[in-house]
Amino acid sequence: MTTLKSKLQEDLNAAIRERDELRSSTLRLTLTAITKEEVAGKEKRELSDDEVLKVITKEAKKRREAAEAFEQGGRPESAEREKAEGELLGAYLPKQLSDDELNEIVSQAVQEARAAGAEGPRAMGAVMKIVNPKVAGLAEGGRVAAVVKQLLAG
Repeated sequence: MTTLKSKLQEDLNAAIRERDELRSSTLRLTLTAITKEEVAGKEKRELSDDEVLKVITKEAKKRREAAEAFEQGGRPESAEREKAEGELLGAYLPKQLSDDELNEIVSQAVQEARAAGAEGPRAMGAVMKIVNPKVAGLAEGGRVAAVVKQLLAG
């Protein structure tokens, strides 16, 4: 069985052979981040695929944020590069939920939380507790929180 990390390694080797600079540098940076995570604790360990996904998600988010910063700073070519790297990493992540799918999950959670007696500001935490395990890795925290706030205010 191929691990996600070894898949990244194979893809890096292929990118190097194909002289694909964007892919090889992006994958190299991501593998470095994974290795850093593996040696972060008291003893070196192999990350699970889920943990590797978390690292890739974090790296992809960094690229999106950098792209926004470059765009606002009037550096479109740097923004494009960051965007391209982010999309490349996105290909390794599970498909993100659509707005409709996310709204559906959140509105069910809001009903559940209200049925359990969660009201007002406390409801936010209760709803997030229900929603988070269902959307883990499929939608970003900030996006989820925004939908929860919107539907609770509804």
